[in-house]
Amino acid sequence: MRIKENKFRNIILYIVITISFLLILASLLSLLYNIPKWYLKILDFPRLQQFIASILMLILFVILNRKWKLTSIALTIGLFAAIFIHFSFISTYLLGEKAVPSVDFSEVNTEKTVGILLANVLITNKNSSKFLDIISSSNPDLVLVMEVDSWWVEQLHSLKQEYPYYMEYPLDNAYGMALYSKFPLIETEIQFLNHSKVPSFNAVVTLPSGNTFKFHGVHPVAPFPSDKYPENIGENGKDQQKEVALEKVGMLVSKNKKPTIVAGDFNDVSWSNTSRLFGQNGNLKDVRIGRGLFNTFDAQSMIMRWPLDHFFVSEEIAVVEFKRLSKFGSDHFPLFAKLSIDQKL
Repeated sequence: MRIKENKFRNIILYIVITISFLLILASLLSLLYNIPKWYLKILDFPRLQQFIASILMLILFVILNRKWKLTSIALTIGLFAAIFIHFSFISTYLLGEKAVPSVDFSEVNTEKTVGILLANVLITNKNSSKFLDIISSSNPDLVLVMEVDSWWVEQLHSLKQEYPYYMEYPLDNAYGMALYSKFPLIETEIQFLNHSKVPSFNAVVTLPSGNTFKFHGVHPVAPFPSDKYPENIGENGKDQQKEVALEKVGMLVSKNKKPTIVAGDFNDVSWSNTSRLFGQNGNLKDVRIGRGLFNTFDAQSMIMRWPLDHFFVSEEIAVVEFKRLSKFGSDHFPLFAKLSIDQKL
């Protein structure tokens, strides 16, 4: 009986060692940047999952291991390194100071605030009525919708009664976009920053106070190939590894003097090197930092979730409210932010 128990323990130990080795290897490879390989880029996404898995493997290894040789010590050090690597990326969101200050609703001039809802609706999702209910209940001033085709634009037509200012560019390749606003939009522009079939929206929004701010709605292509949509950009995903739209938006923002909000499905996590450089180049700050992860993708999975939808803002902006909304059939959760904008004169 004891022999069977030892054999079972050894089998479990070997499994733990194998998984631990893979976690350590993935953690080290995830530190490599500027290498156009999607299978390396994707390692940057599940840092929370790898962090938890590394802790679990470390505990199991310490419990199961009976012979502390040099290899055992090396594996333990490797797991500690993996834990540290992932914690260094996600800790600033969970434990760090808020990059964008908070302000109480009672302290702000409501004519200088804007509520923005952004949502990737998933082009194959047909549950438009539930999405419209979410818009109605959250009552945003701007609604940025991604992955819209002609069918989705038709379903959202009723929004134009309450949101008379709008921009629409439906596409069948999962990169269509629409923006609906209660506030006047001026200097509207649809740009194609890196791909002829991937639009980005630019507009100057006029608040009830008369103040204005610049809004950029973006949805860059994913950094990894996908067979989800046969008409997606690129051949076998190769072009998706070259997406530099965020860098170009950062350069545009750096030349702008107005308060600025950049929002959308970045198809990238907040802590990625691309997102970090984008924020630095545009002098923008991530609303998430110090508030939590607010994982928006994948809404259809209970485990594999990470933050793909973002708000980056300039220094004149403070946060009144920030929350993830309920799912409605898409693979993304909607994200809502109410922001106070103090325009510099």
